[in-house]
Amino acid sequence: MSEQAPVEMSSLAILFSFSLVLVAAWKLFARFFLKSDLDNIPGPPSESFLKGVFPQIFNVNGWDYHRYLWDTFGKVIKVKGVLGENQLYIYDPKAMYHILVKDAPSYESHTSFVAGMRLIFGPGLLGIVGDYHKKQRKLLNPVFSIAHMRQMAPIFYRITHRLQDTLVGKVKDGPKEIDLLSWMSRTALELIAQSGFGHSFDDLTQDHSENEFSYALKLLVPTSFKLIFFRVYLLNTSMKIGSPAFRRMLVNLIPYKPFHIMRDLVDTLHNASYSIYQSKKKALFAGDGEVVDQISEGKDILSILMRENMKASQEDRLSEEEIYAQISTFTFAGMDTTSSALSRTLWILAQHKDAQDKLRQEIREAVSNAEGDPSYDTLVSLPYLDAVCRETMRMFSPISTMLRDTLEDTILPLSEPIIGVDGRKMHEIHVPKGTSLVIGLLASNRNKDLWGPDAHKWNPERWLNPLPEALLAAHLPGIYANLMTFSAGGRSCIGFKFSQLEMKVVLSLLVEKFEFSLSKDITWQMTGIATPVLADGDRTRPQLPLMVKLAPP
Repeated sequence: MSEQAPVEMSSLAILFSFSLVLVAAWKLFARFFLKSDLDNIPGPPSESFLKGVFPQIFNVNGWDYHRYLWDTFGKVIKVKGVLGENQLYIYDPKAMYHILVKDAPSYESHTSFVAGMRLIFGPGLLGIVGDYHKKQRKLLNPVFSIAHMRQMAPIFYRITHRLQDTLVGKVKDGPKEIDLLSWMSRTALELIAQSGFGHSFDDLTQDHSENEFSYALKLLVPTSFKLIFFRVYLLNTSMKIGSPAFRRMLVNLIPYKPFHIMRDLVDTLHNASYSIYQSKKKALFAGDGEVVDQISEGKDILSILMRENMKASQEDRLSEEEIYAQISTFTFAGMDTTSSALSRTLWILAQHKDAQDKLRQEIREAVSNAEGDPSYDTLVSLPYLDAVCRETMRMFSPISTMLRDTLEDTILPLSEPIIGVDGRKMHEIHVPKGTSLVIGLLASNRNKDLWGPDAHKWNPERWLNPLPEALLAAHLPGIYANLMTFSAGGRSCIGFKFSQLEMKVVLSLLVEKFEFSLSKDITWQMTGIATPVLADGDRTRPQLPLMVKLAPP
């Protein structure tokens, strides 16, 4: 190498660094001197120039702050991000429809979210965008059909009966305090494992030892929350630096334990998913009769996906990596959200004994009429069970917010005008390219203008009467029960029917057999997925202790 080469490399490095400084300087200049519609939208004062209101919005105890935003500033709110960046917090129905459905190509999932999901789970449904996402979703849609849900119901009952038997053994001699979050997590994992991949992780007995895969899944949310600032603002840029091996070396060198924990969790999930996929593939090609039957009859998610992939044209076919990435993707998506929703439902029923008794009576009548486990069609049509599930999903959506980025300059229509800082009525907003949007899922579900003055009250009876006219007229884009809980459009929750069936099977068997009451004061943390902890105890350990006893005959 000539002596001039190091000089040239040094000059390129200096030029590159200078370019980055210029880009950053231009962004700051534009932020403060080039005004846009966003500057005219009311919002809370910034707590810090460096972090804006980021620490308040993404706070484990942020419930009151979010409600303050809803009650004070309405359905379109300007919030300040890092270094004075303008972001929007939105739960206006028409705006959400355009963001998530009509103009969805202009509003993609936040780059940090997609990058994080791809890094953790690989190129599964959560970690890809655009045409790749559409291709995967098209192949996966048959998995979540009503016909397939009917096939899943007996599997769900069989697994939940094991849980029921174990809990009976624990309380047969009298009431006992039990951590229901732990049991709901174990049950949700086993439901998705058996019905999703024909695999068992947990026999749901008292003495079962937790495996690495489920342990890694449980640690994902709390660990990623510790890295939330890095994930939102630095991860996407970091993913463009060097090779994967180089980035891994950097993670190894960074003296921050959550980085190392996350690295090990990702390794565990990848290795387990790859092993499950290879085991099924090997059995298939070896002519294993049971596996061949699964592939041909479509008894689990992985089998159906493999079958559909074999039938697909070459251009629509998924790679092996895309297939086994779905294993950890769907297990994560189907475990924490469902276990959170089930735990929340049991917790709220423990506070409303009248609702718990009414639900138990409805379930017992259905069991008596069916002379055993109610069929899928009977179970999903039980009115009060459905009302309890819908109201819990409305009032306590496991995921409170969702992030989107604008990929181009867009015009965002509003269902009703807002009054700008300058007093001007704004019927639509010009949203510049690169703007980050916080979609208020929970805010929409508790919108008093749509749900009425008791929107912040848990009231299952609201679903047994005609819904408010204002709610129906709003045409919310959500895919389930006028709620935004499962999002909307092409990136909505593909497994929401699966989740609802899980909830109804588990609740029907537990409420029929047991009575639940409060034992300790519980608070719910506003992490990525709402999590219960002891109000006066260790807030780093998720748990939901409830008193459980056999319900009177």
